[in-house]
Parts: sequence; C-alpha cells; structure tokens
Amino acid sequence: MNRPLIAAEISEATLAQLRKAAEEMLKRAYAPYSHFPVGAALLTGSGRIFQGCNIENAAYPSGLCAEAVAIGQMIATLGPMPIRAAYIACKGHSPAWPCGSCRQRLNEFASPTMWVYTATLAGNPQRMAFSDLLPNGFGAVDLQGIGQ
Repeated sequence: MNRPLIAAEISEATLAQLRKAAEEMLKRAYAPYSHFPVGAALLTGSGRIFQGCNIENAAYPSGLCAEAVAIGQMIATLGPMPIRAAYIACKGHSPAWPCGSCRQRLNEFASPTMWVYTATLAGNPQRMAFSDLLPNGFGAVDLQGIGQ
C-alpha cells in the first residue's frame, strides 16, 4: 500500500488520552504465562478511541495481542474504519512495538498517515509513521483483480 512518508500530527492532548487509554488496559491484561501485560488504544479518523489488552492462553498460538483486541472492539462497535493512530503501552524495560501479525492487522485499517506510539509506564513515548513500521505492506489493493 503506498503511503506518504510523513504522517499527520497528533495533538499533545490526544496523545495523552491515547496513553491513558492504553495504560488502563494494562490492568485488564491476562498474561499469566509471559507476565508481560500490554495495552493498546486506537484512534479512529472520527476521533473515537478503542482499547484492548493482551489475552494469553495455555495453547500459546491461541492468545490475542492487545492490538487485535482493540481492532475487534472497533469493528464490533462501529464497523471497519480508518485508524489514525495506535498507542501501545507495556510494563517492560523497553517499549513494545506491534508484532508482525499486528502490523498486518493494523495495515488493514490504517489511514495513509497513521502514527504508532509505544512506551513503557515510566518512559517517554516513541513514535513512528506506520508506513515506516510496515513498508511495502500487503493489503486489499494487492488482491484487486485476482481470480476474475
């Protein structure tokens, strides 16, 4: 998916709301195996914020990442819509960027100018344009015209 190299700015007030929403989810994370709670908050193009937390399972591949849960909340509440920003919070020693699967999930709904932020509870947020986090991502446009 072609995306501009510069993402639209997010205000400090909105960033603070996103951080608070992501950090709230750390309290709800179910991480009895890794002991690595993760919270996510997604900002839609309309300004709504959706939250998610990781949910682990004894059968490891059956767990859910925080970003996947937040996307599910968005879809279940309003249906598919563009995501303007994602904020990932963790209790680790260094920030947790979305895993490869979540990068692909986010790609499905990312606005062309989406930002991704990440921070530990005590740390300052780091940010990256989504187009830099997943360059040359595979998406719906790549499937157009296939099988016709």
